[in-house]
Amino acid sequence: MKNISYTAFVTEESGKNQFVRDIKTLAVSNLPDNDVLIRVQYSSLNYKDALSATGNKGVTRHYPHTPGIDAAGIVEDSRTDMFKKGDKVIVTSYDLGMNTPGGFGQYIRVPENWVVRLPGGLTLKQSMIFGTAGFTAGMSVDRLTRSVAPEDGSILVTGATGGVGSLAAGILAHLGYDVCAVSGKKDSTLLDQLGVKQIIDRNAFLANTQSPLLKEQWAGVIDTVGGQILATAIKSGRQNAVVTCCGNVASFELPVTVFPFILRGVSLIGIDSQHCPMHLRTHIWNKLATDWKFDIFENIFQQISLDQLDYKIRQMLKGTLQGRTIVGLD
Repeated sequence: MKNISYTAFVTEESGKNQFVRDIKTLAVSNLPDNDVLIRVQYSSLNYKDALSATGNKGVTRHYPHTPGIDAAGIVEDSRTDMFKKGDKVIVTSYDLGMNTPGGFGQYIRVPENWVVRLPGGLTLKQSMIFGTAGFTAGMSVDRLTRSVAPEDGSILVTGATGGVGSLAAGILAHLGYDVCAVSGKKDSTLLDQLGVKQIIDRNAFLANTQSPLLKEQWAGVIDTVGGQILATAIKSGRQNAVVTCCGNVASFELPVTVFPFILRGVSLIGIDSQHCPMHLRTHIWNKLATDWKFDIFENIFQQISLDQLDYKIRQMLKGTLQGRTIVGLD
């Protein structure tokens, strides 16, 4: 096909440990030689995008680079029978936006086994309100609800005003669970709208938590931050509580003994959305499009353009963003 130019948000290395971000015009011909070319209509902003955009070599090894671990759009060209021109599709996870040019550009070209057909019940915009954050929340909800029913007791969600936490809280409340939230934000409007029954201040949650076991409180936990908050949640789990873990923004260390696991039967389940197998990935997206799409779903996002991304990235790294931020590219 003929060469096409497109607009992208690009991070470049200007010197040692110095990075600049700008909107550039690029050529489709320079994209990786993969199976499916997609014109991106929407992306979303995730913490990993903020790290990539600011030069974190643990996320992105080589620059210049276009971040964006999420993309939803329309197939422009395909070398596989699985997809044809005009198909509406979603791409999240794998290497998109990390070392492969990502969804902050108007085009991506990716392997066929990264692509999910947009399920009925979702628009392309709605799929990016979920994005990787919603998919991760969905994986967490899926693992927790296999063992914990609403009548078993309260569910704790940490980092509840962030992308994963807010979507997990909304899904669980929609399913009839009694949701409690740990948050460092003073404004509780979002959590109230999501149906959260109790909001616990982060500092209060972490007070007097040195004992290896704490008072039993939670039938289940969805943790998005790691560190001492995750350790405290584990130590205060009820008998046979299920705890899912998907983040490390607080810390990658886990200061906890074996006692919650061997005396209370607490289960700690890691959530890896990046390498989720396709059959489970499709199942989660279908659930997000149907049973798990809660009432105020479309009230928890803001839409921005590429030229607003830099400011929102700085807000995300400061911890001042709430809910979801999606990027319109079409």
